[in-house]
Amino acid sequence: MFDLNKLVRENIKSLTPYSSARDEFSGEAKVFLDANENALGSPLTKWYNRYPDPHQVKVKEALSVVKSVEASKIFLGNGSDECVDLLYRCFCNPGKDNVIICPPTYGMYEVSANINDIEIKKAPLLDDFQLDLVHLENLVNENTKLIWICSPNNPTANSMNREDVETILNNFNGLVVVDEAYINFSRQKSFIQELKDYPNLVVLQTFSKAWGLAGLRLGMAFASEEIIEILNRVKPPYNVNQVTQELALKALEEVGQVNDMIKELVQMRVALKGVFEKIPFVKKVYPSDANFLLVKVDNAKEIYHYLLTRGIVVRDRSNVQLCENCLRITVGTEEENTELIEAMADWFVANKPVNA
Repeated sequence: MFDLNKLVRENIKSLTPYSSARDEFSGEAKVFLDANENALGSPLTKWYNRYPDPHQVKVKEALSVVKSVEASKIFLGNGSDECVDLLYRCFCNPGKDNVIICPPTYGMYEVSANINDIEIKKAPLLDDFQLDLVHLENLVNENTKLIWICSPNNPTANSMNREDVETILNNFNGLVVVDEAYINFSRQKSFIQELKDYPNLVVLQTFSKAWGLAGLRLGMAFASEEIIEILNRVKPPYNVNQVTQELALKALEEVGQVNDMIKELVQMRVALKGVFEKIPFVKKVYPSDANFLLVKVDNAKEIYHYLLTRGIVVRDRSNVQLCENCLRITVGTEEENTELIEAMADWFVANKPVNA
């Protein structure tokens, strides 16, 4: 049986969170003399001399409508990486507990674990990039606090089988974190709507991908009110700045435009996949539910460096397990995609065997 109280670190249970001036006051006022702000304003605009809402109430209320989930089940972080770090800090005891990741996957799960002195156990994906449930189950012990599942996965771009994720949720007494950074580009439905059925579920999403707001650094975590309360207890008091909150609110008014961009990117992804599959040195283009393609080629490192000479940056994933000789290529604009394809064609001509 899942028991959240058994997962929380003892020092977090007894932690008295920092109480900011804005935490201690609620309501309407016209004179704020409580937070030692500069009352004369700032060199940019007078509005930015005040601290932002520490709980991002307006953003969460707007987001709750878009995501069809209660605002009390939403946590906003300074990028999803803050959410990742806080999950370690709240639920994993340094030098004692462990977590499970399923490589190849997003690298920050491991980096953040190392920073927090948490043991990483690895259950590599199967050859089809799906979860190895048997291996994963064998790694779980009494000190396993988190299982990280990236779906759609980075760098492989595929969604995990939903039934496999549900099997883990039903049989693991720790937290299952489903990272859905790329969910908007997938036909799979989000696990957010399953929160009511799984008290051990945490879903991560971001404004960096489909919303096109990577520069704002705004991540989302969706979970039970109890889990969100613990994250709020530990986070810095003003972790999401005023500008980010204002621009996020404006973006949330433009859902239609975002959906149009998603549709266009998916169409270009399909077209790009078709072109890649006709290039002789491309060995495989893996199925994608994201805004990028994982492409297996001959001589990935040579092609990567050649593209750099053309001013085109992709990502060489050859050193990642199961991704040997693979390039991860983001879907760009039509002009960028055309430039990439022309460069790849030029490389092929220049490197074509004499007897080909």
